[in-house]
Amino acid sequence: MKIKETLENLSSTGNLRQLPDDRRFDCSIDFSTNDYLGLGSLTLGRMLSRHPELVETHMTSSASRLLAGVQHEYEDLENDLATLYGREALLYNSGYHANTGTISAIADRSTIIIADRLVHASIIDGILLSRAKLLRFDHNDLDMLESMLSDNYNSGKQILVIVESVYSMDGDSPDMNRLVELKQKYPSIILYVDEAHAFGVNGPKGLGLAMETGHPEAFDIIVTTFGKALGSYGACVLTTHDIKEFLVNRSRSLIFSTSLPPVSALWTKLMLDEMIRADDRRLKLKAHAELLHKILGQYSGSVPDTPSHIRALIIGDANKTVEVSKKLRDEGIIVLPIRTPTVPAGTERLRLSLSASMQPDDILKLSKALKCITD
Repeated sequence: MKIKETLENLSSTGNLRQLPDDRRFDCSIDFSTNDYLGLGSLTLGRMLSRHPELVETHMTSSASRLLAGVQHEYEDLENDLATLYGREALLYNSGYHANTGTISAIADRSTIIIADRLVHASIIDGILLSRAKLLRFDHNDLDMLESMLSDNYNSGKQILVIVESVYSMDGDSPDMNRLVELKQKYPSIILYVDEAHAFGVNGPKGLGLAMETGHPEAFDIIVTTFGKALGSYGACVLTTHDIKEFLVNRSRSLIFSTSLPPVSALWTKLMLDEMIRADDRRLKLKAHAELLHKILGQYSGSVPDTPSHIRALIIGDANKTVEVSKKLRDEGIIVLPIRTPTVPAGTERLRLSLSASMQPDDILKLSKALKCITD
């Protein structure tokens, strides 16, 4: 690999990535955060005053979950999640670990995986590790998915269907009720949904869009992550008893990784309690989404379908996207550019994500700045 030549090419095309500056004490409005409910602003001091048990919790784990001597913080969190979802729960260190470890464990060369064309990179990496046959349907085109299911269902092979409930770059969703119908029509498929960007925001108590269908049992595997709306770290796979047991024995990212610090599991448990009682924050976030939807409707490069806490303003050129991002930064607004390979070339964009901690004036300030920059 020609490292210098690659870096020079990335720089010349506007695709060179750099670590951003520390923004903790910046007064700018941050539209690049995934802290959808604003729970990330809860301080350790505030939580310690309400939950002194944090002080007595082990800080480090020092071993794989299968070897760790301390287990009860993990088990307590898994039990809470299992109660909420009505199925068993298994913790992972991150959403990336959950997707790569789960998919590569349950799929192999004898599996057919049918995935939405825009699923996350962690899902693609899990598929590559599994060595399964991959079929991709056009984004959110469930008619195309059904056609693929019809063609392959009687092949004698295990079929794994993978979607996201809210897509991270556009904020849109598949027809979840239609997915339930497809599971009922093709009952032996394994239906897998990543709820990373819906967890905390959508559905009853923020538990996601699978729960909102009223038939969460149709989804054999639900992945949630804690590092976004929950303001914590880690992830969870919610599934059947048999699949959980299988993952404990075959999921390499679980077996061969040092487990989360017990204090992190306890923190997540406390934040989960905050999340399920945060209907007021979800209503506020919904109002923000409706306001942003109206604002972006005037730009032809946006995605003007339905309001969402994630929206994209597609610019279509990497250098121009970086330039607009810098101009917004000068106006006290942080919107980081999203470029290839995260999104396909020609769809470079500003990805706008909202938080309940924002105020309507923050979104109106963004609107004014965009108007000045794009006029």
